[in-house]
Amino acid sequence: MLTEIKLKSIKPKDKQYKIPDRDGLYVAVSKSGTLSFRYDYRINGRRETITFGKYSELSLSDARDKLIEAKKLIANGLSPAKEKQREKQTKNNDVFGYWLEKWFNDTGYADSTRDIVGGIIVRDVTPKFGKLLLSEITPTLLRQYCEKLKERAPVAAVRTRDIVGMVFTYAKARGANYDNPADYVKGASITTFAPRDRALTKQEVGIFFNTIEN
Repeated sequence: MLTEIKLKSIKPKDKQYKIPDRDGLYVAVSKSGTLSFRYDYRINGRRETITFGKYSELSLSDARDKLIEAKKLIANGLSPAKEKQREKQTKNNDVFGYWLEKWFNDTGYADSTRDIVGGIIVRDVTPKFGKLLLSEITPTLLRQYCEKLKERAPVAAVRTRDIVGMVFTYAKARGANYDNPADYVKGASITTFAPRDRALTKQEVGIFFNTIEN
């Protein structure tokens, strides 16, 4: 088991090696002498490694605390390494929810349209996609969700696809270079609507023209 005294006395070798602590935590010692706290684990049938930090930035006690947090994530079926990556990318504004909020605030919708679109966002878009990275929202994921959603509300399924597409377009125009999943999921492939035998209401006309303009 490692101690602070032992950590301070560790010397580099000709190649990287590791020294175990406890509960799977270990220190990787690079050829240059850098000490990094790491943990190897298996999740979803594959082996992964998470690096908690360098000894110069993290104490042994802090590393052990991070190990406990990592094991809690694994117990809940989450990858500590991917969650760490997610947190890092969150700081870089690569989360869909960040761009969704910015897009919605910039739409300039009339109040009535804003209420309708906002309702779809709160009910159908944010719960599924809000915390995901842009890179995690694939055409397959979008299509599967819209297919499931149309069983309850066909219109909401198409509108969800449209909103996701507009958010990606908005984000890409501002430097977030990700493929737009909605480009591969056409609205007509989700559901079709029977011809209407009545005129659109004033509210529906507003939604129609706002959609075209945006």
